[in-house]
Amino acid sequence: DLAAVNEFIEQRDVGAFPHAVDEDGSIWERYEIRTQPAFVFLNDDGTSETHIGSLGVDGLTERIEALR
Repeated sequence: DLAAVNEFIEQRDVGAFPHAVDEDGSIWERYEIRTQPAFVFLNDDGTSETHIGSLGVDGLTERIEALR
């Protein structure tokens, strides 16, 4: 439900970055996401790595820095 997604984004103040609405589950399936939270890190060579679970600010920052 798109209205619920937008409400979540507004309530959590996480509108500063894009959000994908995966209505048919194809994105979750492609990246083998079975639960939330989940992160998919896309490399410039087209490969990806999926991390299931929380990373926290430090963990997320470390993963993003590694992609630079």
